[in-house]
Amino acid sequence: MSERANFPANTVEVHNDTDALIAAAATRFVAVVVAAQAARGSASVVLTGGGTGIGLLESVRKTPGDIDWSLLDVFWGDERFVPAGDSERNDLQARQALLDHVPVDPSRVHPVATSDGEYPDPVEAAAEYAAAVHAHLAEHGAFDLHLLGMGGEGHVNSLFPDTDAVREQHELVVAVPDSPKPPPVRVTLTLPAVRHSRHVVLVVGGAAKAEAVAAAVAGADPVEIPAAGAVGSESTTWLLDRDAAAALPGTAS
Repeated sequence: MSERANFPANTVEVHNDTDALIAAAATRFVAVVVAAQAARGSASVVLTGGGTGIGLLESVRKTPGDIDWSLLDVFWGDERFVPAGDSERNDLQARQALLDHVPVDPSRVHPVATSDGEYPDPVEAAAEYAAAVHAHLAEHGAFDLHLLGMGGEGHVNSLFPDTDAVREQHELVVAVPDSPKPPPVRVTLTLPAVRHSRHVVLVVGGAAKAEAVAAAVAGADPVEIPAAGAVGSESTTWLLDRDAAAALPGTAS
């Protein structure tokens, strides 16, 4: 789509296996956060869930470098709209993997509301989360780092192919009432929100995702391959294992 023309080209890094992929993602996390704090005094990250996303947080916990955790704002790219304490919540998984073990400022951690909390309607929960996102962007201009996984059909966050959410061009946060992947009700940042990120890093492993990776890197229509629309204003980096990179030109075995 035409908006990609205003963003830097993709950078692709291929790693031998899942362990190397997670280590590289953790290294990138630390480097971007430390550089942002050095440049602007604080930093912000948007986290992703899934096995690889949580694995990289565990890796960051082990090797945090020079991150000043008290000056880090934490957001999530999407959230499953389930009760507090539900193991499906990306928030809970991230806390167990990293956030409960480092001295973050609780006021700078911005989870999506739970389904049994103050905002039991997902549309209201999305509006409440959008207020936090807008306030952060008004003060800081952009997220520093947006981490993303990708599904085999090319979805990122809870933006699935050929859905209203992936077509959204104005709102930064929307409710998803009918996700094709359970649980069905979610709250997600949109592609316009992703594009309010200085650095976007997509961390993808597995042969089942190779075709979607190749299509996204080649510039597919984001309505068909949502990951193709996930771009950062300063950099967009694909961190892949060899299986996920197999369909890229010059990388097939």
